[in-house]
Amino acid sequence: MLNTKHTVSVAVLLSVITACQDHKIIPAESGQNITLTCRASNTSIVAVEWSKSNMKTEYVLLSRDGHFDLHNQHPSFKNRVDLQDRQMKDGDVSLILKDVTVNDTGTYKCRVFMEETRSWKSISTINLSVVNPPGLPGALGEGRSVGAIIGLSVSAVMIFVAFVIYKNLEKIQKIFLVNSCHKWTQHCPFMTRINKGHVRSPVV
Repeated sequence: MLNTKHTVSVAVLLSVITACQDHKIIPAESGQNITLTCRASNTSIVAVEWSKSNMKTEYVLLSRDGHFDLHNQHPSFKNRVDLQDRQMKDGDVSLILKDVTVNDTGTYKCRVFMEETRSWKSISTINLSVVNPPGLPGALGEGRSVGAIIGLSVSAVMIFVAFVIYKNLEKIQKIFLVNSCHKWTQHCPFMTRINKGHVRSPVV
């Protein structure tokens, strides 16, 4: 009885370990080409299907006998996905996802159609997490926040300068007029001069 329980416990533990190994998490940055690894133990594979959790009827990639079925492929993955080995030798049905974006983030599932059993078999589940590289606009909202702060700072400086100019406009006008009149009278001594509010006639 004890041996039976021990055998069952070992079997459950191995199942949990296998499930953890098949459920992978892959981090990536936008713009990269990513390989989602999937390998079947049986090499008699007729077809392979890659799907994404948020897609109901459309798929990421479907290949039958080495030919891609594009009929129900999701538009966002067209011309962006391929198999690492289209011949699926040694059970390798890994998916290549090109030029990933943050919209590619999600859970991907790989399953194969076995010739022997004439049925589909799930092989692996992969969580892909795509983020923008640090420093790019929109990376975790940092670029937009910095741009907004810079824009507000520039606007504040311009408003302050305009306020200072407005408050001192009268002084600036007086200084400009005095300097202009002084230079004018120096170069034109025979013109009328303004002195203490009285008008002096030009000397004949």
